[in-house]
Amino acid sequence: MTDNIEIAEKSAPRLGLGCWAIGGPFFAGEQPIGWGEVDDAVSERAIRTALDLGIRLFDTADVYGAGHSESLLGSIIGDRDDVIVSTKFGNMFDPKTKQLIGQSTEPQYIKDAIDASRKRLRRDRLDLVFLHLNQLEERHEDQIFDTLDELVAANKIASYGWSTDYPDNAQYVSGRKHSVAIQHAMNIFVPASLVRKAAGDLLCFNRGPLAMGLLSDDILSGTKHIGENDIRSKAPEWLIYFENGKPAPQLFERLQSVADTLKAGRSSLVEGALAYLLGKSDKTVPIPGFRTPDQVAELAAVLKSGPMSKADIATIEEALPPEDLTIKDR
Repeated sequence: MTDNIEIAEKSAPRLGLGCWAIGGPFFAGEQPIGWGEVDDAVSERAIRTALDLGIRLFDTADVYGAGHSESLLGSIIGDRDDVIVSTKFGNMFDPKTKQLIGQSTEPQYIKDAIDASRKRLRRDRLDLVFLHLNQLEERHEDQIFDTLDELVAANKIASYGWSTDYPDNAQYVSGRKHSVAIQHAMNIFVPASLVRKAAGDLLCFNRGPLAMGLLSDDILSGTKHIGENDIRSKAPEWLIYFENGKPAPQLFERLQSVADTLKAGRSSLVEGALAYLLGKSDKTVPIPGFRTPDQVAELAAVLKSGPMSKADIATIEEALPPEDLTIKDR
């Protein structure tokens, strides 16, 4: 795959890695929000494997692991000028209890949150930051993004975007001077057509490109065990792919109908699911999650095999039932 993205005067292949899972456990009350226990040594080897295989884009958030994901990533990558790092703000948390404690978009909070992320990531200037609130309870976008413009002027961030599944939010941020991307759910079940259209020329970072692990051979074969501190074991309302640690029956049936086409000519279902997204648009940027070096190698395989053909994409979309799934607010 030769087409790259350009952010903050840096270039990277059009595939990133999402660092939610390597942050470790964190919670909203008793609801797990992380992906279970992690081994930092394994996570470090996975990140170094990614770098060796050509990955140059990593997406994280201050809230992942209540700061741990950023700190771990920063300890390995630091201020390397050949790597693009994006992070997010908007969720407040207690790093000691690993609990979410609210949300904020007040100007001083934003400035403090960005400074804290810069410190954890060990980067003087953040390449890209996303507002991490899918929808705002009160409409005050101008205040938020004017504050981000101030941070651009102060050379603390290079660019920004919005992690949102709402077309009106995508359209708003597409008109901001320093906006370069949105982040939204997208995979074979969720086409995200309206939000992508509203984003115009912005890059579209695809979260959930593997439907939070549903689009994988170990789930398809039934060999994957999901632990109790994994968000999928007690899925919140917005998580449509799993129910009580098991694949949502409706979606699992749909996956079975297209699995062979996704895998055709490729080494894994994961590779096919990513190739599908890369073939949909030259603006799509999948950011699948990872834990281990082997998982990273499986993800990075698509860098060599490249985007799926339009003909194969059409075959998959013809086979899927024409039901429009709604990504609930998160």
